[in-house]
Amino acid sequence: MNKVATKFTIKDLENLSGIKAHTIRIWEKRYAILEPDRTDSNIRFYDTINLKKLLNVTQLYNAGYKISKIAKLPENELAAEVKDVVTRSGQNSAYMDHLTLSMFQFDQALFEQTFNRLVAEYSFRHVFLEVFVPLLHKIGLQWQSNSITPVHEHFITNLIKQKLHLSIERVQQSVSAEDETTYVLFLPDNEIHELGLLYLHYEMLLKGRYSIYLGQSVPLENLTSIQAIFSKVQFIGYFTVMPKIDNIDGYLARFNRELLEERNDSLWITGTNAQAATVKNEKIKVFNNLSEIINNLPS
Repeated sequence: MNKVATKFTIKDLENLSGIKAHTIRIWEKRYAILEPDRTDSNIRFYDTINLKKLLNVTQLYNAGYKISKIAKLPENELAAEVKDVVTRSGQNSAYMDHLTLSMFQFDQALFEQTFNRLVAEYSFRHVFLEVFVPLLHKIGLQWQSNSITPVHEHFITNLIKQKLHLSIERVQQSVSAEDETTYVLFLPDNEIHELGLLYLHYEMLLKGRYSIYLGQSVPLENLTSIQAIFSKVQFIGYFTVMPKIDNIDGYLARFNRELLEERNDSLWITGTNAQAATVKNEKIKVFNNLSEIINNLPS
């Protein structure tokens, strides 16, 4: 893994805050919002203290505060004002900024505080779909722009995964053992991006469905072991990077041939690569996102 980033260019700040670089320069020059350091070759760079302040400033600015007023606030009052705005408005973007900051500082306490405020106000469904999913998308873009490193992503995704497991544990006692359909959730060979599928498992259990979570990198041929025990199976796969786009139709054709043709079972799929599927089969359905699958689940 790369060395953890603690110094940021102005382009990094733009990617992380959503504020254009030229606007940041104006704020810096006119209001002394930030205090960058310089390299030996006189190139500006910003530390995590500057990043934290910019995220706070951005939160107030997006809430309608004038930048001239924000600039006059001492650090402690700035943080207090942001907290007040978040509490009053419940803005998802504010929570995302705090979670982003917890990621950059590897601050588990800040993550916990932010999460606790979220679940005090919203359902876990709202927290995951309206805060965590956009946050993970944002992190993906930041990784592509080299603003963060893999260790940042691993830190935040593992904390989110912990919350998913805790939520699953709380609801799994409500499962109906006599459910006619068995839902089998899996990721195909070499697919490891499991947060979306894990959340779907939570939704299944919340609705009292009989859900079997198989997790990462499941060989297709191994799924017959499930069919040997259960008479009606609804397979659900989440395809983010695997199978590869040019192999999607071939994978689905094989899945149908080996698992679906002789039974009353079916397959639902979603995820980025799933959208490339063109196979026409009444037993295979492609969904655009998690919400679509959730809305198709029986009550």
